[in-house]
Amino acid sequence: MQRILAITWLTWKSALRFKLFLVIAALLLLSVIALPILIKDDGTAQGFTQIILTYTLSTITALLGLSTLWLACGTLARDIEECQIQLLVTKPVARWQIWIGKWIGIMTLNATLLGLSGGCVYGLLIWRAAHLPAPIQAELREQVLVARASVREANLDAEIQAETQRIATDRLKTSTDENLDKAEFIRQIREGVKADYQLVPPSYQRVWKIDLGFAKNSLTDKPLQLRIKFNVAQKSASGTYNGILQVGVPPKLARQEATTMAADTFHEFTIPPNFFDANGVLTITFINPNQTALLFPLDEGLEVLYPESSFTINFVRGLGIIFCWMGLLAALGLMAASFLTFPVAAFFSLAMLLVVFSSSTLAETVDSGSVAAGDEEKGIAGHSVLDVVLIPAFKQMLMVIDLVKHYSPIDDLSSGHSITWGQLGTAFCVIVLGIGGVFSLLGIYLFHRRELATAQSTQ
Repeated sequence: MQRILAITWLTWKSALRFKLFLVIAALLLLSVIALPILIKDDGTAQGFTQIILTYTLSTITALLGLSTLWLACGTLARDIEECQIQLLVTKPVARWQIWIGKWIGIMTLNATLLGLSGGCVYGLLIWRAAHLPAPIQAELREQVLVARASVREANLDAEIQAETQRIATDRLKTSTDENLDKAEFIRQIREGVKADYQLVPPSYQRVWKIDLGFAKNSLTDKPLQLRIKFNVAQKSASGTYNGILQVGVPPKLARQEATTMAADTFHEFTIPPNFFDANGVLTITFINPNQTALLFPLDEGLEVLYPESSFTINFVRGLGIIFCWMGLLAALGLMAASFLTFPVAAFFSLAMLLVVFSSSTLAETVDSGSVAAGDEEKGIAGHSVLDVVLIPAFKQMLMVIDLVKHYSPIDDLSSGHSITWGQLGTAFCVIVLGIGGVFSLLGIYLFHRRELATAQSTQ
């Protein structure tokens, strides 16, 4: 451990010598202070939160992520290129200890910078919130400065899949098209079935059964929050839509009419206490009196929120998940530097990030089943000889990307959603120990196999 800590201290000295630590610290503090000054909010609680939390934390994450990749690639690759690493390997220090020591050094730097910038964001948020008008302060306490757990409807994937298979089997029995693309045919049926579960036609209603689980024992006599979002295909002249919400079942039934709901926007309503049944099931009914159909997405169309813990604890857990992301980026950068020169390692790491940011394009390609474009108007799917290799590869890449992107604390903090200790622990296991562990083992192996004696000085 003493050898690893010595490498950690050398990593700190390198970052301080090249002024990287001071530059990044200055940029982080500047972003925290400058963004709220340069970008004015619209006077609402949501606008205030977006500037103070969403924009600043997103900027901090981006700056810290890029600096982590840059330092991880540079601290190992440059030591090899400048023949400094040879002095270390001649001493009784194993190569895996050098690799781990540099990772710990980068992560302690990240912990210091993230703690400094995160503390400034928290202090600025609390200070600015105290000077807002009383109604906005109350809205912030109810919707943002709180940690609210979320409960949604039970997953419907099994029902959708079963209905898709039933319809596909019936239609294939009567189909006479010999050139029918079965994969595309089933995909279109699935989308239609999924739409039926999400769509509320005019004068129809949609019923949700929300199981509160064990939380019902602590929610007696406490109001809940209902959060809904819908989409429309036909825009109204006013941009708003009527809706009638019913909570509970007779004889205990609460009726609330909402006349100013906009599409593609989250709306929150207070649910009176004790409207769930003895089993903890809350029944919510939405009646559509409009002339156009409304679509409630399965993943974010409706959810019930209730207080779980304080905002301070939630904020710390959110920073913890961002710290896990930095651990993964540090492992990626060091892995690239283990077998590549500094410029190539940096390019490789940034290319990997570009793939992550392009995950929506990869998902569309996987859904279509081909990297070639098809004719959507005629219902003809694209085909390519590369599909056999690329589509399975894209599926595996999406699985890994989704594992990381699933843990996104910034949106949860901005909307007052609870980030539990379980989520933080799972994020650490999946992002740092799981995916980051694979990069680390691969990086240590490549560094161990690398012939350092052939490295030439760039001077």
